Amino acid sequence: MQVVVDDQVVHYEKTGSGPTVVLIHGWGDSLSTFYDLQSSLSKKFTVVSIDLPGFGQSHALNKPWDLNSYAEFLADFVNKLDLKVTTYIGHSNGGAILIYGLSNKILKANKLVLLAPAGIRNQQQIKKQIIKVATKSGKVVTSVLPKKTRLSLRTKFYGAIGSEMLLVPNMEETFKNVVNQDIRNNAKELKLTTLLIYGQEDQATPMSYGEIFNKLIDNSKLVTIDHAGHFVHHDQPLQVEKLIKEFI
Repeated sequence: MQVVVDDQVVHYEKTGSGPTVVLIHGWGDSLSTFYDLQSSLSKKFTVVSIDLPGFGQSHALNKPWDLNSYAEFLADFVNKLDLKVTTYIGHSNGGAILIYGLSNKILKANKLVLLAPAGIRNQQQIKKQIIKVATKSGKVVTSVLPKKTRLSLRTKFYGAIGSEMLLVPNMEETFKNVVNQDIRNNAKELKLTTLLIYGQEDQATPMSYGEIFNKLIDNSKLVTIDHAGHFVHHDQPLQVEKLIKEFI
């Protein structure tokens, strides 16, 4: 399905019936990341998943966005569909958007599930500067190469400096905005019951992030899962589904 929100044509899916759960994917991903989870939850809940603007089948952005832009858009999307959200579930950067939006009262819900949430950005100030340089020099250095090779090298380049996920073509400025927003102060302001789920082998958002968020967020619970990486809901789907169903 498609809907126009804030002049953005976005793709979304809505299944099931019951209390409403909204799923938010991470950077470089799409709603397809939640197919199995959505199918499972839709047996007891109304489940809505969305391709955020700039990703999946939704239209590209016409200007750079940041976490606030995505949170405001998500609030308008929820209002457009007249959803009464009981639980938000966010993976990686989707989790960062939700922490920002809920802490600033842009979004409303009763419960929050965070799957390997990102948003702890400035543990090393030098790293932030490297990312800033990388978004410029990585583009310049590879500019003379064939497009396919250029994208491959830039993806490896971003991975090597510890940035999250893939660099999406034409989203460089939005990427820079997002990775420069640290949300630890926002996490302190969260008041709703929160479940944090991290994979033991996650290299993109390590367990130490979960421990930090767990200390910052009142009324939160941290669960770490063995033999799982950043896509914990793919690596251990049954365990993640069980945890979420018990929580919500």
